[in-house]
Amino acid sequence: MRIAFYTLGCKVNQYETQALEQLCATRGHVPVPFEGEADAYVINTCTVTAVSDKKSRQVIRRARKAAPDAIIAVCGCYPQTHPEDVKQLGVDLIAGTGDRTGFVRLLEQEWAERQPITALDDAFQRRRFETLPAGGLEGRTRAMLKIEDGCVNFCSYCIIPYARGRVRSLPLDDCVRQARALEQEGYREIVLTGIEISSWGQDLKDRPELIQVIEAICRALSPDTRVRLGSLEPRTITPEFCARSAALPNLCPHFHLSLQAGCDATLARMNRKYDSDRYYDSVKFLRGVYDRPAITTDLITGFPGETEEEFSQTLSFLQRCAFSAMHIFPYSRRPGTPAAGLPGQVLKAVKEERAHRAAALAARMEGDYLASFVGETVPVLFEDRPDTRWRGHTDRYCEVAVSSSEDLHNRLVPVLVTGVEGNRLIGAVQPEKV
Repeated sequence: MRIAFYTLGCKVNQYETQALEQLCATRGHVPVPFEGEADAYVINTCTVTAVSDKKSRQVIRRARKAAPDAIIAVCGCYPQTHPEDVKQLGVDLIAGTGDRTGFVRLLEQEWAERQPITALDDAFQRRRFETLPAGGLEGRTRAMLKIEDGCVNFCSYCIIPYARGRVRSLPLDDCVRQARALEQEGYREIVLTGIEISSWGQDLKDRPELIQVIEAICRALSPDTRVRLGSLEPRTITPEFCARSAALPNLCPHFHLSLQAGCDATLARMNRKYDSDRYYDSVKFLRGVYDRPAITTDLITGFPGETEEEFSQTLSFLQRCAFSAMHIFPYSRRPGTPAAGLPGQVLKAVKEERAHRAAALAARMEGDYLASFVGETVPVLFEDRPDTRWRGHTDRYCEVAVSSSEDLHNRLVPVLVTGVEGNRLIGAVQPEKV
């Protein structure tokens, strides 16, 4: 079969789509572009917000309209939580967030029999981590390594625990084995990802902590192979974690700490497991051991009950933390979550206005952070040349653009930073040390 893939949502979904591509390729199928002709269209969906559901439906309808005779197969978080909604869209194969290997076999069955298939399980009954091929089919620069699945935090705005189930961890030895294999394939950076990687190890014997698998992976790889962490809960960042992580030269000093709000009253309504003081402790711990670590975050504006005073507290807290980059989202009411029924739902216009104010502050903080590197030489891993210049990222995940006649793809080279251009650095390649 010629199979086209489309991914919505998070890095875990991206990882799992790449795994599906590889599983299909090993069985003789050919991945093709989603906008072209295919025998089957696989849509890996997201359901984190009502907007995500809408986007998933739009892609499904577009695929069905463009290819009425092809197989339309849908998997991921949306059908896991809302299978009846997906059935109404004329889908041929419906699966959820588990058994990706089985999904490929079902796709082949659908191709042979052309009878609608629905294959869903109870996410909370899953007990073992499903090991999938890591990496991807394209490029040899950055690979994702999924080390964890599931979440039991039950934030009041989030439906993902119902879509993904309990915490399940890839055993430490398997994490190391997969990381080494990715390095041998030529990847120069490995991103440790999962639904909630801070909970890695909770389901394993002796309950190892996240820092243990980070140390094991970093030490198993070449010093020139970067290891980058996915999103972390603030509780992960302790003085011990910082001291041990700072001793790993190939661990990128880039920490994405989910915030969502900088006001304690708002955090309590969100059912987050920290307050602003504990969050700021994490920021201080990191800056105590790293020089200008990239500390990035997520923010939700206009959460139910958020007053102007509460939002002002959040803005003040953002300035105090001085984030290097932020993802900002107006609150999206998600049916099926406790937050959807909370009083004090904020008007759409207010949510968006607050998001614009937060984004303006985030842009200023990002500009200040980037400007701090002007005049310095930084290591850059180059990925591609989308126009006349090569693009890559520093270990702190600052994008860098340079002009060079050399082929810089997948090379880690020193760059003298000469300026800031929008939200990226510009510079000049320097001679590599022998």
